[in-house]
Amino acid sequence: MSAVGRGGTEPVGIDELLERVRAGFVRVGPREAAAAAADGALLVDIRYAELRERDGLIPGALVVERNELEWRLDPRGSHRVPQAVSHGLRIVVVCNEGYASSLAVASLRQLGLDRATDLIGGFQAWRAAGLPVEV
Repeated sequence: MSAVGRGGTEPVGIDELLERVRAGFVRVGPREAAAAAADGALLVDIRYAELRERDGLIPGALVVERNELEWRLDPRGSHRVPQAVSHGLRIVVVCNEGYASSLAVASLRQLGLDRATDLIGGFQAWRAAGLPVEV
């Protein structure tokens, strides 16, 4: 993926950027995300508070708003959450509909979190699949 915002780099639209970012990892569906969590993966909900209050939460998911994500999940960071134990941690990022989470994963992968991925369709797909939601 080319750097955005550096001199000499052609600008790209968001659709092209998402395509490039997503080409670098395998995304998972709701049932795959649930299975990954059952196997020890960390589900990370990056939705903002209003959406969580309106729609509910995935039981057991760690809530880290998008603007704090890198600081909380960097295993070397001084502001990391206790769950951020290694760069080998399997992480599934969840946003509302599966767009912002892809960009978040790209950022986590730049930190060396190479097992990070995101949920196709986000929280809305999780709920539509009939998976558990806490209101």
